[in-house]
Amino acid sequence: MRTLSASVITETVKRLCVEANCYLPGDMKACIEQAHNEEKWPQAKEILERIIENYQIADEKFQPICQDTGVACVFLKIGQDLHIEGNIEAAVNEGVRQGYTEGFLRKSVVRDPLDRVNTGDNTPAMLYYEIVDGDKLEITVAPKGFGSENMSQIKMLRPSDGLQGVKDFVKKVVEEAGPNPCPPIVVGVGVGGTFDKAAYLAKKALMRSVDVRNEKPFYAQLEQELLEEINALGIGPQGFGGKTTALAVNIEEYPTHIAGLPVAVNINCHVTRHKTEVI
Repeated sequence: MRTLSASVITETVKRLCVEANCYLPGDMKACIEQAHNEEKWPQAKEILERIIENYQIADEKFQPICQDTGVACVFLKIGQDLHIEGNIEAAVNEGVRQGYTEGFLRKSVVRDPLDRVNTGDNTPAMLYYEIVDGDKLEITVAPKGFGSENMSQIKMLRPSDGLQGVKDFVKKVVEEAGPNPCPPIVVGVGVGGTFDKAAYLAKKALMRSVDVRNEKPFYAQLEQELLEEINALGIGPQGFGGKTTALAVNIEEYPTHIAGLPVAVNINCHVTRHKTEVI
């Protein structure tokens, strides 16, 4: 049994909050640059150039890529042979508080969805736990802006809706979102489970690199088909038209009830930020 102090979690989360907001992952950069090289529509190409320029400036000056530094979504994979000294949730929230305060990141969290009073430090984080083998702790911090989060939807389809029903719903969500989530976007799709599980799967799907397909050939093919059909909508970068509406479609699936077919779509903008560290 390995022991880890909760203070280490705080320090790691603090750093990841800042780094995730300032550095776009390499897979996202490569995908955006490829889209720029292949884009023929002048307006779309220019917008992609500005997006590239923006994340290059963020890299050089260590400044946030976007003014919406998001709500801190924190995914923890906890080894079952790891003992943590201290309160995990408190340690994560303290890391978020320090990271967003000392990193001069925008505080976007309100204490109650109706009274709308800002907490002043971007806490609490949205926490997701997973118990895994081993004695390590994997921490992923994913700042989630709400321009894209607000465009997300979930629907309890009927089993008779089948594959075509799933595809139609995903495309409908993207089409209704239009330019609002700052395309080009990454589309996370969760299929199966229950109402809440499908939403979690869609969020989790956004943590996967855009150059990594679902390990099951059926879903890998579906990801590619949906990407092509979404890009055929012609929304394009920032909604000005062009061939690149989405950079990737990532699908996560899970067993479900014989009477159900839950589908959730979680959209992320071109600033799909997440950073992971194992301690």
